[in-house]
Amino acid sequence: MQCERLIKQIKSWYIHVSNETMAPARMVSFMEDHAAECSICREDPDVQEEIEKITEMILPESKIPKAVRMQQEQEKMAQETEEAAEEETEEETEEETEEDDGENVDEEDIEESGQNEEEIIDDEI
Repeated sequence: MQCERLIKQIKSWYIHVSNETMAPARMVSFMEDHAAECSICREDPDVQEEIEKITEMILPESKIPKAVRMQQEQEKMAQETEEAAEEETEEETEEETEEDDGENVDEEDIEESGQNEEEIIDDEI
């Protein structure tokens, strides 16, 4: 955040929220209003992300607007699905590697035993 005025106000508002003299939703409203009106905040690309982080810390889950909660849940589910797919792909790759290794080992065992039999046959002759 680049706006010193907003930073000071957030600190002040947070104290009021901590002392229960201001509702957390009211503080969020004040932050958003300031960011919309202030020329410094409008130019700051990170201010909206910071406001979202503060909102998540201050507002209880039930007070976050339903649309925002649903969007967060969808993003979380999409991320979990993506991670699960990556893990599944990794497991399949590992299984294929293990199967390949197992096949190679068996072939090597057969080749080794074949060499031993030839040696035994040569020794007998």
